Amino acid sequence: MSGLDHPEQVGTAKDTVFLSYSRDDQPLARKVLDLLQDAGISVWWDAMLEGGARYHTVTEDKLETADAVVVLWSKVSAVSHWVHDEATRGRDRGALVPVSIDGTEPPLGFRQFQWITLPADADWTADTPEIERLIKAVKLKQDGERSALAGPAGTEPSGTGTIAAPAKTSPVISRRAAILGGAALAVGAGGVAAWSGGLFTGGATDIKLAVMPFSVMGEPGEGSYLLEGFAAEIRSQLARNPLLHVAAKTSSNAFRDTGDTAGAISGKLNVNYLLTGDIRREGDTLAGGAELIDGNTDRVLREFEIKGPIDSVFAIQSQIAAGIVTLLSGADDRSTADGLSGGTQNVAAYDAFLRGQELYDSGTDEASDRAALAKFNEAIRLDPDYAAAHAKRGRTLALIQNLYGAPRERDGAMNAAAEAARRAIAIAPDFADGYAVLGFIFATGKLDVAGALTPWKQAYELGKGDADILSRYAIFRSRIGDDSEAKAAIALAESLDPLNARVFRYAGNIAYNSREPGAAIPEYEKAYGLNEGLSSYHNLVGWARLTLGDLASAKTNFEAETRYVFKKTGLAIVEDKLGNRAEAERHFAELRERQGDKSNYQYAQVHAQWGNEAEALAALEAAWAARDAGLVQIYRDPMLDPLRGTEGYQRAVGRMGFE
Repeated sequence: MSGLDHPEQVGTAKDTVFLSYSRDDQPLARKVLDLLQDAGISVWWDAMLEGGARYHTVTEDKLETADAVVVLWSKVSAVSHWVHDEATRGRDRGALVPVSIDGTEPPLGFRQFQWITLPADADWTADTPEIERLIKAVKLKQDGERSALAGPAGTEPSGTGTIAAPAKTSPVISRRAAILGGAALAVGAGGVAAWSGGLFTGGATDIKLAVMPFSVMGEPGEGSYLLEGFAAEIRSQLARNPLLHVAAKTSSNAFRDTGDTAGAISGKLNVNYLLTGDIRREGDTLAGGAELIDGNTDRVLREFEIKGPIDSVFAIQSQIAAGIVTLLSGADDRSTADGLSGGTQNVAAYDAFLRGQELYDSGTDEASDRAALAKFNEAIRLDPDYAAAHAKRGRTLALIQNLYGAPRERDGAMNAAAEAARRAIAIAPDFADGYAVLGFIFATGKLDVAGALTPWKQAYELGKGDADILSRYAIFRSRIGDDSEAKAAIALAESLDPLNARVFRYAGNIAYNSREPGAAIPEYEKAYGLNEGLSSYHNLVGWARLTLGDLASAKTNFEAETRYVFKKTGLAIVEDKLGNRAEAERHFAELRERQGDKSNYQYAQVHAQWGNEAEALAALEAAWAARDAGLVQIYRDPMLDPLRGTEGYQRAVGRMGFE
């Protein structure tokens, strides 16, 4: 009878084996467990925990006291942070017994040890040679020996290397070791002086931190959005503190389940410290833990023990953020003193907001965008003073109108969007995103660039730690002709979000607007290297090549563009420059037939490049009448250069507030 049938034994006796595995491999893990127990070996795995057991405390105790840590490597477990942590501790204690259950080699860092590869058919019995070797290896550990895995006579061992002698190490706190006690934050022994005085005294630029996505433990279900958003809120709070340089969400999340070490991640993100952890829901209680890791040494600087009711989630997040600022800088935290800027204390509202955010970020279609709007409305219904939800509602209203709305609905929709942003600002005057949304609505919704200037400046001052705000502010400054400010802001965004394709696309647009098309192309290529599905990549490179006079390459890029409007506009211009006027006119006729009155800005670009001044100005007037969002490019667009000295062009840019 397996230990699974006796949960009351948990924590009462010393087990010989700690079994480490991925949840996806549980059926195979159960087979291994039964075979070891049939051989008289006491085995512990986390499925033995009772519902009320202190999950991480028991797990840590079993990991530290077992004679052998049997790690079941597979395609799934090789990229699991949990399995890596447990394998590392087993290795450091000299207790590691590695086993491949599907032919997968152990990941880097564990291949110096000889491992056992079990047969692929999973029809394992006590007589299976590899099972016999596993049992023998475990019993050697039980007897205190640290020798190589040995197979039956006449057999060759799988894998290479030997099991190392036990290392003399100080205790290592695994990501399963931390629990929140009550809603309070506990500091490890011996760390009080460093915590209160600050470990580091360098300038703010030296404190570079990434908050990794926390592993969500247990089965997905109600509250899963709350758990998925746990680390993101800590990141957001830290990013608001001027003492820290915090890597942005997209770049940090790129390392989810990659299996990279803290040092490797830190190097790729150009940060010094990582916050990583886990979280799970146990009834109405949150449990989990976090570790602040020195990326240069892989050393755990501090563990955060956390546990509390669901409605303490905001206090927990704030305490972790404040503790990190105090630890790294020695200063009192200035980002969370007034609570969650823009946030809520209503868990249901927070959950609705996170669901809306996921729908918004997916950008699937009109249905998903409207579903996102419904979630933001629900969050506001649950908490009318939820500034972040009001701001996101405003951005979504503007987006829906720009993409799907009828021209006659434009003024009403944009006014409603602006009112939502103003409501966010009234609730939380220091919330950067409220100002950023208002600036976005004025610039691209109302085509009032002068009106957008003040909220954008305020968003920048309050949101210098937010890569998304920085990059949007940078492209706004570029469009109004402030190249130096635009380049400074986008450079900071790149440092915060080095794996976000969108940031590099903005950097390319800024270089192009600055009449530096040669500098734009490498930025677009970086973006494409990060995301081969990048929207309008070929179109952007096509414009840069066209401006450089490389007409053949420009044509190739426009032909490869998937968005019909951009493809046909580019080809209409480049074919004319190549002397193929009939082809150019064919592309333009097809564009007009398909788009009707929806693409007047593009018609103005074509006519301007063809030398048709009157037609180009008429198209700009038609674009203004329809409030075509493309007009935000009018001031810096090289395709409109032939119009710049005309009275009609000056009138167009003047009424938008460019001059």
